[in-house]
Amino acid sequence: MPGSPARGAAMGGGPRGLRKTWTELLAGRVKKQKYDPEREQKLKDSALKLLRYHQNMHDLLLEVEEPQCKRLRLSELIDRDSADASSDRSASFIRSAFRDQASRLGVPVGVLSAKVFARSVQQVCVEPSHPVLLSPEQSKKLSSLLMIARHLLAQNMFSRLTFCQELWKAQNSLLLEAMWRLHTHSVVSLQELLQSHPDSEAMAMWLFRNLRSLCEQIGASCPSPDTTEAMLSGLVQLLISRGFQGSSDPRRLVEPERLPQVATDVLQRMLAFSLDTLEADPQTTLDCQAVSGWIPIYSGHTCCGVVTENSLKSFFSHTLTQILTHKPVLKVSDAIQMQKEWSFAKTHHLLTDLHCRVLATLGPEESVGRLQEVLEMQEVNWQHVLSCVSTLVVCFPEAQQLVKGWVASLMARAFESYHLDSMVTAFLIVRQATLEGPYVFPSYADWFKESFGSSHGYHSCSKKTLVFLFKFLSDLVPWEAPRYMQVHIFHPPLVPSKYHSLLTDYISLAKTRLADLKVSLENVGLYEDLSSPGDIAERESQAVQDVKKAIMVFEQTGKIPMPVLEASIFRRPYYVSHFLPTLLAPRVLPEVPDPRVALIETLKRADKIPSSIYDAYRKACASAEKQQPENATSAQRTEADCAKEPLGLLTAALEELRALMTDPTQYSVISAQVAVVSEKLNAVLGHRNDGGSLQRAKIQLSVLPSTLQKQDQAVVDLLLTAFCQNLMAASSFVPPERQSPWAVLFVRTLCGHVLLPAVLTRLRQLLRHQGQSLSTSHVLGLAALAVHLGECRSMLPEVDPDVLAPSAGSLCVPDFLNSLLTCRTRDSLLFCMNFCTAAVSYCLCKFSALRNCLSPGLIKKFQFVVLRLFPEARAPCAPEHAACVPWRPLYLPSADWQRAALSLWRRDSFQELLKDKEFYLTYRDWVQLELEIQPEADVLSDMERQWILTHL
Repeated sequence: MPGSPARGAAMGGGPRGLRKTWTELLAGRVKKQKYDPEREQKLKDSALKLLRYHQNMHDLLLEVEEPQCKRLRLSELIDRDSADASSDRSASFIRSAFRDQASRLGVPVGVLSAKVFARSVQQVCVEPSHPVLLSPEQSKKLSSLLMIARHLLAQNMFSRLTFCQELWKAQNSLLLEAMWRLHTHSVVSLQELLQSHPDSEAMAMWLFRNLRSLCEQIGASCPSPDTTEAMLSGLVQLLISRGFQGSSDPRRLVEPERLPQVATDVLQRMLAFSLDTLEADPQTTLDCQAVSGWIPIYSGHTCCGVVTENSLKSFFSHTLTQILTHKPVLKVSDAIQMQKEWSFAKTHHLLTDLHCRVLATLGPEESVGRLQEVLEMQEVNWQHVLSCVSTLVVCFPEAQQLVKGWVASLMARAFESYHLDSMVTAFLIVRQATLEGPYVFPSYADWFKESFGSSHGYHSCSKKTLVFLFKFLSDLVPWEAPRYMQVHIFHPPLVPSKYHSLLTDYISLAKTRLADLKVSLENVGLYEDLSSPGDIAERESQAVQDVKKAIMVFEQTGKIPMPVLEASIFRRPYYVSHFLPTLLAPRVLPEVPDPRVALIETLKRADKIPSSIYDAYRKACASAEKQQPENATSAQRTEADCAKEPLGLLTAALEELRALMTDPTQYSVISAQVAVVSEKLNAVLGHRNDGGSLQRAKIQLSVLPSTLQKQDQAVVDLLLTAFCQNLMAASSFVPPERQSPWAVLFVRTLCGHVLLPAVLTRLRQLLRHQGQSLSTSHVLGLAALAVHLGECRSMLPEVDPDVLAPSAGSLCVPDFLNSLLTCRTRDSLLFCMNFCTAAVSYCLCKFSALRNCLSPGLIKKFQFVVLRLFPEARAPCAPEHAACVPWRPLYLPSADWQRAALSLWRRDSFQELLKDKEFYLTYRDWVQLELEIQPEADVLSDMERQWILTHL
């Protein structure tokens, strides 16, 4: 009622005393209720139902809210001990949530969890800080997701196929490392991911872009190289194994065809991208970094144990074919004109590295066969073909004979069936191989003379073969370099007299072409290597080179060089107008006649210098003696400055070679670096390289004191020092028998140059006159060099040591080196012992045989010195059967030569050698060596001497 006081108080409209608090209102309603488990369960079910209708499954995967409101990563929950209640509750809650959500939506729980997980991975990859790699924060989030996914997989609550399909819906935002982590954590494999993509072309393009970005990071030395290299290696292994697996593989029957196509497409795209980039010759671009990161995958070690051998061979064979046929836009005429720019040293180092890796895996024999097959069946990129040939002959010495055999078969086929393509291929391959120097392949002039310069040449069968040859040579004229035409003119094919018109027609055509190029035949020097691809020198500078070479040959032989005699008769205009004026340049004549003066006087006595020219020369020299030209010193200084730069480049190349000695991963590129050294040596020597003609000459050392030109001595000292340093560096890492073939290649480079006489002259100075002052490293290096020179004896000329052995005549190089070791004084005896110990030890380590590498005289000297100096050697003792030859102790800082010599003496391998009569020290040998000993060096008593002679 309106006037009721109770009502007014209840409404709260009166004073404060009439209002009741909330606690007071509830106090009368509070009743103590009994515990009811059924009612508690209903309350929990109601709470879960409320959560299910309002939960976000995506957020649930990233983090979980515990009753204490402490936010924990799922990875932390799962990583906890299984006894941890919170971990069990978290895992149980995740499973329950997925089951309830799937039941409400009417979808399989595995499909639901896969879709939610895919969206979570996509969110982790949103706004990447890197094109392919995860940031630390992203990596931490993904680790949590991976733990959840593996948990769901273990409970059969995760569909891999659905996850892959959902993941590719946002492929442009995916990071390659995220996919790699899915693979390595066994959530879904890379193969499953690639197979599930709906569009093969889009899949290939995505993977290609990501591989490029990944290789850029490797080429740029990213902060996490282990991860990036593992990712690249794993992806490449998958692509090769799926793209090139054999049809006999049973897995091929159940695997869809789309994945092999994607794999081969991606590998082809990466190789094509690399070749295009190298063709543009980048220096600092990201593309170059990507190529440098990609090329190392072409290695058998990358897929070793993972990819089958057949798959690997198929991949590398396919790779070589793609390299050879990539963009075949160059014509044969282009190749003829440009191939001199495609030599090994001039080709981009990444391309030669690619060639070398592919060829090393296939092997020389299979590589040559593949080259032959591709050239016969497909259009090719001549730059890649010829640069590949250069890499083959430079880096694989065993391939040189294979290439020669291939060329011979091409030539035989060309002349048997008049097959022009075989002829073109043979000439291009030969010219390419000759660009790499005489230690790799005979000079073009030698090959041409051998092929066509006799009655047994390819062209000698009939008139038809002659016409075929000269038609081919005539067609080459508009495009080929002048050097090759000069070879054809100066060393023409042997033609019967009745067909001589064919030859004269070609020579006329070639001369006309040379005239159009403003190149005269007189420009060809007397000693010039016509196979050299370098620019033609001016007549005056060429004459300077001819005079230097003629003086050097005259100094060695004591006779007028044959090219000079021939030029005085058949090339008289050049001889009179250029050669003689250069030879007879006015100068202050030395008090002691030098080789130049001796050559001039010999030519005058042979009537090869007209009297008027000779008289003018003598008058000019007399005038020069009174007043020496002021510009002589400046001219010499200019010449020295010009030579300094090539010598510096040679020094740098030798230092780079030495840096490779101690790195076993670089053994495959040592052959390539030796080729670079050879090229730099050619640059230092200029036109004096004779292309290997020393094989047909005889070296006669000067009867005068051994002197070398300053330039030659600097080069020789540099080469010998480099050899000694390389040997010490390599031996400190591995013994000689396990070293790369660097020493063999190095010595063959020396043997293929005109510098060899200077090398032998310098060795004579060092071993005969300065042996006692040589350091241990020099003794070891020179001893090893002597072994390798002996190993190359078949390609070396004989040496006429003149005053050293006037009655012996010519000596082979091993015997010549042995003649340099004297046994006159005690110091020379000790040096002889050191040198022989080092040489024999090195030879037994490297070749296991001495017969073809060392002179028998050197072995006998070793026996002589050991028996003479060490009483221990005369006492009978059991041979030591240790397999190790005493080489290792020699290159240590404290080399114990006596211990090493006695250890070598007692080796069963050495004692077995002495059973050969050729090497055994006889009574007569002992007497001859004893006669050299000077009285003050005699340390034997008569009794000791008698005992030794009795036992010989």
